[in-house]
Amino acid sequence: MFDQILQLVKDHMGNNPQVSTAIPPDQRDAVHNEIASHITNGLKSQATAQSGAGGLLSMLQGAVTSGSPVTNAIEGGLVSSLASKFGLPPMATGAIAGALPGLLQKFAHKANDPNDNSINKEDLTKSLSSGGFGNLFK
Repeated sequence: MFDQILQLVKDHMGNNPQVSTAIPPDQRDAVHNEIASHITNGLKSQATAQSGAGGLLSMLQGAVTSGSPVTNAIEGGLVSSLASKFGLPPMATGAIAGALPGLLQKFAHKANDPNDNSINKEDLTKSLSSGGFGNLFK
């Protein structure tokens, strides 16, 4: 699942001119990996708090605005990490944080879309019932 999230991050951030121009080209891959790692860890903790995939996906659909619990759970640590590890200025980290709600909504949309098999609700639910997100995010 991490690979699907990473690809979603690359696509979403690459198509956002405000974000793509704020990240130095030589740091893009590392920054994308950092973003995907924070999203993965945030989803793991939120899935537990929301009692599974259904609750998590419902919450992600509402993540369209910053200030949602999922967005806040990911955003705080991510902004700090990007600034300290990569020396990104507040303009860059702010643009990335501003793109998170849309990225999380895309994740939820893909998981709920029966015509998109890249991330699907059945796999999320199956992974949760067979041992949690430990198996899902390998």
